[in-house]
Amino acid sequence: MQRYLANRLSPLLGTFLALGLMTSASAQHAPSTAPAAAPAAHLGPKPAERSAYAANAMMLDAATTAGRRIVAVGDHGVVLLSDDNGVHFRQARTVPVQTALTAVAFADAQHGWAVGHWGVILRTDDGGDTWRLQRMDTAIDQPLFSVHFKDEHKGWATGLWSMLLTTDDGGQHWRKVDIPAPPAGGRPDRNMFKIFADAKGNLFIAAEQGTVFRSQDDGQTWQYVATGYKGTLWSGVALADGTLVVGGLRGTLYRSNDDGASWQAVASPAHSSITSLVAAPAAITGVGLDGTVVTSTDGGRTFSASQRPDRLTLTAAAVAPNGHVVQFSETGVIGVKTK
Repeated sequence: MQRYLANRLSPLLGTFLALGLMTSASAQHAPSTAPAAAPAAHLGPKPAERSAYAANAMMLDAATTAGRRIVAVGDHGVVLLSDDNGVHFRQARTVPVQTALTAVAFADAQHGWAVGHWGVILRTDDGGDTWRLQRMDTAIDQPLFSVHFKDEHKGWATGLWSMLLTTDDGGQHWRKVDIPAPPAGGRPDRNMFKIFADAKGNLFIAAEQGTVFRSQDDGQTWQYVATGYKGTLWSGVALADGTLVVGGLRGTLYRSNDDGASWQAVASPAHSSITSLVAAPAAITGVGLDGTVVTSTDGGRTFSASQRPDRLTLTAAAVAPNGHVVQFSETGVIGVKTK
């Protein structure tokens, strides 16, 4: 089952599954019926272990809160917090699960959500110091890959095989959103890797087969928008002026300046897959496999690239309150000091 999933999905998803089976093949269609995993009663909630080496765990996403704190999440339920622009990190006091956490988002300085394997959804009301479990489904490991909240009450989480959940009460109750069939027919089965919003409140999801899902009615209905690419898109970001940029397999980059209605390919100087895109006031930064870092200072029209000499897999990035981009990897926070 695990080998099937690693081959079925993408390099980043292989990382999410912690299988260590990095591939560069683009994702293919999922089976019409998701194979059921064995019940996992033994994977019931167990608190994440506190460790002096938590900052060296594989981190998969990070967010900067309105309270000027960086919160990063990753393997084994590790949650890391920094209040000094990413110079030092400490481990969260209480996390109720040991499963891999793949994404984190905050509505304000205090209220945040993290999602991960086994459909786990966690909530914090103190800026990430302590977390409580809102959702977990051990009947099948249908992981969630991304989460976004517009305010303390309304949010969405996306995941494997067109899994899209929404809540109107801060996560006390989650309901599944029915995704329409693809324009060419068949079942809605595209993996949804990154949900993000623009300043107008339009919602976007970077997904498989070069697809960006778009909603212009607060997530009530969704449409497929083809970028012209056929591979997997793993990340996306919206700039303050409304420009959208998505990135994915083999350094692919696409840009939109019409609210996501159409997309144009951007000449990419990178050949390794982009796992995360973030927008700082002066630049867009993307990180990816093989130690790849891409940067744009003209709103995503052009990018430059650099590469770490050690080619360490970079998995996430966050813009610190001082504007510095903090990078995360399969071996933890880059250049971190623990305390």
